Amino acid sequence: MMTPSELRAAQSAGAAKAPAPNKPGPQDRLCRTAGAAAPSGGSEPREAGSVGATSPRGDYGRAGSDHTCAQDYAAYTEAHHDTYRRLYARQSALLPGLACSAFIDALPHLGASDAIPRFEDINARLLPATGWQLVGVPGLIPEVPFFSLLAARKFPVTDWIRTPAEFDYIVEPDLFHDLFGHVPLLFEQRYADHIQAYGEGALKAHALEHGPEPVPGAVEMLSRLYWYTIEFGLMRDEQAHGQMRAYGAGLLSSPGELAHCVQSPEPRRTPLQNTEDLLRCMASSYKIDSYQQQYFVIDSFDTLRALTEPDFKPLYQALNAGHSQAG
Repeated sequence: MMTPSELRAAQSAGAAKAPAPNKPGPQDRLCRTAGAAAPSGGSEPREAGSVGATSPRGDYGRAGSDHTCAQDYAAYTEAHHDTYRRLYARQSALLPGLACSAFIDALPHLGASDAIPRFEDINARLLPATGWQLVGVPGLIPEVPFFSLLAARKFPVTDWIRTPAEFDYIVEPDLFHDLFGHVPLLFEQRYADHIQAYGEGALKAHALEHGPEPVPGAVEMLSRLYWYTIEFGLMRDEQAHGQMRAYGAGLLSSPGELAHCVQSPEPRRTPLQNTEDLLRCMASSYKIDSYQQQYFVIDSFDTLRALTEPDFKPLYQALNAGHSQAG
């Protein structure tokens, strides 16, 4: 993931109505996207914060002041729909025995898989189910607008889809990652409530970091929780007799890492059940452009929601204190 300053330097200015993002939040999925396994024969893994991603793409001139835009459905070509069809077919075939039951049960809510769905059609089902709705975005957006959308139960979905040349690997999240990886579990009430709570907590973290008595690194610490849960989380699936299953969007939409995270003996699988585990998660670095060396495992979505309910300020302060002592 590029640091905010590196990304600012790399970006060209957007249209006056809505500039290209000048500070990425967790929505950049930390430059390791869905549907993208590590490139075969690719470069050495990069630690989070390293340079390597390209400038965000997308037509930011279409976005409003809140950084959202209408889905331009007429702009999708048959090639776009074909890419979506093939991605959906490949990934859905991999889910049994690897994806959590709640995700598999909710996947049909996306609608027919033979074409890119209309966001408004999904919203007609999603809003009554959990109070969430999808909003289009042209690509990566700044962290505060991103957090604000989540806090308002609005999930930003990139409105462009990868090219055929990017079928197996794409640097930043596209429509397929956002729709297939993230949206089905928004139909699960406990998970949907957690995502809103995350957005609210992230706004608090940003305020703490920029307040009169700054708490350094609060947003980054919370972003690690996003990475290890919302993007790359594992769980003991209640409906599968406690067997290990994936619920993170980056796993559910990856053709290679989905099996790796559940079946491979190589990675560490660390429990995420209490405050001590939460601190460990928020202090853990991660890899990009390679499979994870560590995954965090919850017992249920109730556990995830309970862990994010308390005030995180003492956790940020404890982690900062620990870092200072280590230094």
